[in-house]
Amino acid sequence: MSSMKIRIMLPQHLRTLAHVGVEVSIEVESPVTQRSVIDAIEARYPMLRGTIRDHVTQQRRAFLRFFACEEDLSHEPPDAPLPEAVASGAEPFLIIGAIAGG
Repeated sequence: MSSMKIRIMLPQHLRTLAHVGVEVSIEVESPVTQRSVIDAIEARYPMLRGTIRDHVTQQRRAFLRFFACEEDLSHEPPDAPLPEAVASGAEPFLIIGAIAGG
């Protein structure tokens, strides 16, 4: 297995919690999937455990969305490979706080 450097953009509340800037870079073992990226984020920033996905079910939190290459990947299976542009570090994996209300 090889390791890839992935770029991740976090929403403001998670950046504040992790004390990081808009974008972080994380080493992820291939294959690069939503699950491997979130596992790597939680390993590097333990204070984010449970904020992106539920501790027990491992399901994405309702008010967070996942995007890459201008596509909403929020409902993709967690073990589906992310686009090559994300795996190569050319494009970031975006975790976005959804907006509710009206």
